[in-house]
Amino acid sequence: MTDEKAPIKRFIAGAVCPRCSAMDKIKAWSVGDIQHRECVACGFHDSMDPNQQGASGGLNEELPTRVNHMEDDPQNEINVVKILDPR
Repeated sequence: MTDEKAPIKRFIAGAVCPRCSAMDKIKAWSVGDIQHRECVACGFHDSMDPNQQGASGGLNEELPTRVNHMEDDPQNEINVVKILDPR
């Protein structure tokens, strides 16, 4: 017998399965540092290791989006001014 308890699996509200697009069918649980998710509708299973390198080679790099992208401050923009001859 082992002293390890079975992980508690919880359904994630509003989650959509990447394979079958079923909503509210994803259950998630953690074993150590590894997070798992599974679709009860189609059987899709995925694991995410926080120590594993991503496709870009960096550790857990956040993808650039319109929300986390810092735009240039409009006060720091340089505008060219053209002086016209009054004649």
